[in-house]
Amino acid sequence: MSRIVVFGAGGRAGRRVVAEAVTRGHQVTAVVRDPARYEGPTGDGVTVVTGDVTRADSVAAVAAGHDAAVNAAARLDVSAQEFYVSAAHALLDGLAKAGVGRLLVIGIGTTLEAAPGVRILDMPGLPEEARDFSLGHAAELDILRAADSAIDWLVVTPPPAFLDADAPRTGRYRIGGEQVLPEGEGAAPLPYADLAVALLDEIDAPKHHRTQVAVAP
Repeated sequence: MSRIVVFGAGGRAGRRVVAEAVTRGHQVTAVVRDPARYEGPTGDGVTVVTGDVTRADSVAAVAAGHDAAVNAAARLDVSAQEFYVSAAHALLDGLAKAGVGRLLVIGIGTTLEAAPGVRILDMPGLPEEARDFSLGHAAELDILRAADSAIDWLVVTPPPAFLDADAPRTGRYRIGGEQVLPEGEGAAPLPYADLAVALLDEIDAPKHHRTQVAVAP
């Protein structure tokens, strides 16, 4: 059993991460901005706390005593680049102070490559609002890659398409490298629940380190 701290635990991805972790017998600290609005799993194994993923002191305080951290947090009311850059720095600094050695971050599909060296976000036709959000995630990834840190981080990135918030957990997914994975049989969207499976598998039995990996159904 591990202790896992999940930032952004009230979101669509974060709720599934909390649920998957609890199912596996882990103790979870669910970090949200407003616990009164939290609608994720509760009960035995889950502690809901207030925290700010963009402040290193807050990250250190809520993460102390944990074995791994997951960042599923997002903000739509501030600049994506401002938010994700601040979060990356705060997580690296705060987790180091707290002694947490493993960090899993949920990425965005547009930072994956459509061809070697060609990211989707750099291709023509991407809507401007999607480009801003993508550049925020890309900046976060750049900070992680450049960091002189002992934190063993991994960015787990779903396909550049909407994920299925209602589909049940299958426990099946494919995992690759920096490029978008080809569509699987049936071309069904990736369920959030299976994205959570991929994240928890990398906590329970780490196979990828200090890189970005694509996951797909």
